[in-house]
Amino acid sequence: MLVRLLYASRSAQPHTQELLEAILSRSQQHNPSHGITGVLCYSGDIFMQVLEGGRSEVSALYNHIASDPRHQDVELLSFEEIGERRFAGWTMGQVNLNKVNPSLLLRYSEKSQLDPFCMSGGSALALLEELIATASIVGRSSH
Repeated sequence: MLVRLLYASRSAQPHTQELLEAILSRSQQHNPSHGITGVLCYSGDIFMQVLEGGRSEVSALYNHIASDPRHQDVELLSFEEIGERRFAGWTMGQVNLNKVNPSLLLRYSEKSQLDPFCMSGGSALALLEELIATASIVGRSSH
């Protein structure tokens, strides 16, 4: 059974390119063999990530992330059973929202900065879908 999970968290340490590369490298190594696809968005110290795959695999990965000391304030935004993936082309795509047009963020949230803690899960997923449509997602494609 396929599921989609969306969560937000804050970095427990200063956000650096090295931290991001470590997360993305681990995702690239782990996710394909476990059938997990998704997208990681970040802005400042805030992360928002969608994971898709089998229920037990996605749940295990989320539990690992929630206990990872690099993350704090981990909050589940959405969890649903799905008929098909929306992020099937990405072992783990990435979006630096500091480089996204602020008006796009304003369409889905109260402010022009990423704050998934104040967004509905539906709005956060809609934002991610628009980022795909506007080719704002870069990084680890599975193709």
